[in-house]
Formats: sequence, structure tokens, C-alpha cells
Amino acid sequence: MSYKILVVDDEPQIHTFIRISLAAEGFDYLGADSIQSATACFQAHIPHVVVLDLGLPDGDGAAFLASLRQSHKTPVLILTARDQEEEKIRLLEAGANDYLSKPFGIKELIARIKVLVRDLVDDQVTNDEILCGRLKIVKSTHQFWLDSHEIPLTKKEFAFVEQLILHPGKLVKQSYLLDVIWGKSHRDDTHYLRILVSQLRKKLNDSADEQQLIKTESGLGYRLVLEESNCG
Repeated sequence: MSYKILVVDDEPQIHTFIRISLAAEGFDYLGADSIQSATACFQAHIPHVVVLDLGLPDGDGAAFLASLRQSHKTPVLILTARDQEEEKIRLLEAGANDYLSKPFGIKELIARIKVLVRDLVDDQVTNDEILCGRLKIVKSTHQFWLDSHEIPLTKKEFAFVEQLILHPGKLVKQSYLLDVIWGKSHRDDTHYLRILVSQLRKKLNDSADEQQLIKTESGLGYRLVLEESNCG
């Protein structure tokens, strides 16, 4: 299957070298240079991944992201010259899957795109369920229960919970979680985990102060808090 990548940027030279590199990797390139043309292209072709620049001639790319997230979960990789951490966190919270600061290397861009495409591919898993104290997951359907109540999780939230359940009571290092969930190029992006865990705590009613389910080991990683040891 050939995956369609929509590149939204108003710089022709960026389109040129991204188009060539995507073709070399077997991807189908789609191009747009404004929010208006990106919207039309997306509706016509329904790409698998969007590479989105923020500085567009007819508005901020974040506006396109917000509009897209109203109806689609398509992975979005942000290209940004804005290097403030607060801005990057805001974009991730607004629904971006990843970001890359300008100037960037084409090899890193392609690697990031491949990670997003990989997340689209259905994992070949068996229909097994894992019980661990108050928690239960079904790996094949990405379902999660807390105290017999099913709670919907995003794919990355589920991946995080799954890793903690697979290592019950043990410290799961930040670098390992970042590698598994986002890819090796994100081993230093610890704020990704902070945002994910913060959102997950809200869903689980597990406050950062009490930490009854997820224990944060500052600077190290996370572990599942167990009231009983039977997991499997």
C-alpha cells in the first residue's frame, strides 16, 4: 500500500526536496501552500499523514489543525520555526502528533513520517486480555477497563498503560516509553510523557498528588501502583 503524505508549506524549495525524498521512500506526495488549498486537497484525497507548516499566507497552520481535529484523527507533523517549549506543548495539546523545528534534516523528517505511518498499521496481536489488579486491557481491540468500567483511551495512552501492565510494579524508564510510543528520535522529549500522563490521570481520576494508579518517579519513569500482585 502506498501512503499519501500531504505537505502544507508556502516555500517551493521545501516542497521540492520533500517531494523527491518521499518518492524515494515509496510515499505519494500531495502539496498545498495555504490553508485553503490544504483543506481542498485533504477533502479530495484524504491523506494518511499531514506535514504542516505554521506560517501560511492565509493564516496560522494551527487553525488548519484545529479544523482538521473536529472530524479527523489523521496524524499531523508540525514544521515550526517557533522554538519555545510552551508553543510546542500547546500544539501537542491541540492535536499535533509530532513537531520538527526548522531548519531540519530530510532524513529526520522521513524518519518522523515513518513513525506516524507505522502507528497507522494495525498491529498483529492475539485476542488476549491482561488483568492486573483493578485494571484490564484487551490488546487486540485496544480496550481498557478500570474497576469494570470501560474507559476510552487514545492509541498512545493505551500504549503507555499497556507497558506499565506488562511490567507490573516495576519502574518503566522514560527513555523506553518514549522509544516504544513515539520512536527512538524522541527519547529526550520527556514533555510528551508529561502531557500524556496528565491527560491520562484525568481520565482515571488519579491525581498527581495521590498517584493511586500511576506512580511518577521523578526524572526516571513511571510504575503501576499495585494493591494486589496477580497480573496476567
